[in-house]
Amino acid sequence: MRITPLSLLISASLLASSAFAQDTATVTGIESEISVKQTEYDNSTRILEKHLKEESQLQNQLELLRSRSTELDKEKNQALDAMNEMYRRLIDDPTINISAAQSRYQKAVIDHKQNKDDISMQLAAIASHRKDIEQIRVAKHTLLNTLESLKEQLTTARVERLRNEFTREGTLEVNHTINCKRTETLAACEQRGQQMGLQKATKRFVDQIFANLTEERIVEPKRNLAGAQVQILSSHVVNSAFSGQGNYNVNLSVTMRGEVNSSRLCSLLSIDNRYCSEYGTPLTAAYQPAYNNTFTDSQLTFSNSADNSNTVSVSRLEKQPVRDYSVKPASVKKDYPSILNKKKDQSIELTLRSNVYDDEVFIDGVSFGSTRLITRLPSGIHNIEIRKLGYKPYQVRVDLNKAQTINANLVKKPKSIAAPTYTREQPEVTTRQVSENVNVLNANVETPVVVIPAGKFKMGDINGNGLANERPVIEKVIANSFAMQSKEVTVGAYEKFVANTGYKTQAEKNKGCAYYLNGEPVWEANLNWRNPGFEQGSDFPAVCLTYNDAKAYAEWLSGQTGQQFRLPNEVEWEYAARAGTETEYPWGNEIGKNLANCGWCGSEWSNRRASPVGSFSPNAFGLYDTVGNVWEWTDKESGESRELPTPGVFVFVGRNVLNDPIKQEDGSFLCDVNEAGEVIVDLRMKTSTAGLYAAGDIRIDAAKQVVCAAADGATAAVNIIEYIG
Repeated sequence: MRITPLSLLISASLLASSAFAQDTATVTGIESEISVKQTEYDNSTRILEKHLKEESQLQNQLELLRSRSTELDKEKNQALDAMNEMYRRLIDDPTINISAAQSRYQKAVIDHKQNKDDISMQLAAIASHRKDIEQIRVAKHTLLNTLESLKEQLTTARVERLRNEFTREGTLEVNHTINCKRTETLAACEQRGQQMGLQKATKRFVDQIFANLTEERIVEPKRNLAGAQVQILSSHVVNSAFSGQGNYNVNLSVTMRGEVNSSRLCSLLSIDNRYCSEYGTPLTAAYQPAYNNTFTDSQLTFSNSADNSNTVSVSRLEKQPVRDYSVKPASVKKDYPSILNKKKDQSIELTLRSNVYDDEVFIDGVSFGSTRLITRLPSGIHNIEIRKLGYKPYQVRVDLNKAQTINANLVKKPKSIAAPTYTREQPEVTTRQVSENVNVLNANVETPVVVIPAGKFKMGDINGNGLANERPVIEKVIANSFAMQSKEVTVGAYEKFVANTGYKTQAEKNKGCAYYLNGEPVWEANLNWRNPGFEQGSDFPAVCLTYNDAKAYAEWLSGQTGQQFRLPNEVEWEYAARAGTETEYPWGNEIGKNLANCGWCGSEWSNRRASPVGSFSPNAFGLYDTVGNVWEWTDKESGESRELPTPGVFVFVGRNVLNDPIKQEDGSFLCDVNEAGEVIVDLRMKTSTAGLYAAGDIRIDAAKQVVCAAADGATAAVNIIEYIG
């Protein structure tokens, strides 16, 4: 049998549509805007680097001035001594000329005063320079958010353009000839010839769709995964005829519309699936065509709803010519509604950004850290608040039903003459203000939660009776309120966690835990949180737990309650424990009797064992056992120092990241890293761990160039100095 070539007439609607031109214009416009913003961002980076270099120079000049101040002060004192000596000699010998000594002293005084003035001017210049640097950093941060927002828009526009290109309409004309079988009637031969002509038309239509995709180079290799479909809108026979050799020739004009499984668009473009989540199931689920004939690229089958018992199979697109016409059973449609119902139970991604850095994000009253933040939340209504000291809070109520990004713009507060102060009477008022959030938390946890209000306090050895590492005393500001469980985690609560997860504590897996004897730790392998060496009940505090054990419990509790739980950092814990007091203990400067559980506190548990949680009165913030009973873990985010031996020069082979210095014994890292092992930092080279900075090739988006690493180091050094204070 000889098959005639396929002839086509494609309508203008397939190739020349204003809608598609508009899609391309949108993508091109966003790409152009990204290019402009990227140039602005690169310029601001260069300007920032220049300002940081100038600031370093100003600091060096300041140090020189301060060094010279010491020399000039010495010279002034020496000149004064010399002049006084000349005055003493003048008493005995009035003829002595003391003008030289006087001139020397006058010059020393003038030079010393001038140097002091220069130091003051240099300090003012540095302060002004730092203000400029701060503004540049804010501008850079804003530009970075703008860039990321534009990239989000670009990706969304690419998806929409591809969807529109797949769903275009067109008309083509096909000429097809077949050889009639001896066993079939002319009507049957005619019907078969027309069906095969429709198959060829739909196949070529799909080929034309793929050939005219704007991003055809990216999509074409994945065409078998596209799930492209062809909807026949209309068809009619232009002409047909039987030949004397038993051949049937038909010329068909077919109008078609393309369709695509929109949920697959992201995989075709190699982008994150969240950009296609809004489309959900295939378009056919929402679109009811006026015609029943559908040709599918995924299986390339032709079906007729009037007769669902049979489908005519067509060979895959890349195989030429079409030869497989075997009859197959109709395919079973997937139950997409059940899939959708399953997805409703899953969490949804929320991305938060702001125009400032070092802010704090609160979701439903619970702190989630700072922006840039990517988290997953249950679907539904959520209250978002972003705060920073000196700025008006940004507040928004979000109905989260699909992945979305919020770009917050915080506005500076007008400067006030006097800053508010906080007293012990204020917690009650503050607690009433946030009682709604506390009620939400307390509805989901066994241990009641109390709100610790914002404020400031003196951190360290206030009374002079502490250790050397508690000095000097530093005033700390708690800019935002936060919630804490009022009591220590109990044995019963930890038991529920273990029963739910099968978790094994490090004491159970390793060498047990220790007790102190004569000031030295004594390890016993049989001791753990279940058997700490003394009798305990379910209401006793859980002990023999490591830092990792405590964090594991917090993460589990977060998942159980839908609220974010974490360990308090050292500053937060001491602020909460002091509860607005400056005395040795929350109740005064004397330990007293039966006010806490410790070796010399005179309680029934003293020197015997831990006491049940909440056995004594709470402090002014409503927290129990902040003095005595058992040691409590704080987050390593604050107050921890660690020596990290690191080579001064990094030698890279390929793109391997030398991150061993920050890798811990359990294989985790001291700070957040990406999939490639590169350290995630902000614009100041700050990692997710307070006090830890990363510069050069080890950080994300590093250029792997010496000059860039040096610039990173300078940025990190300036901010480390600022961090140390």
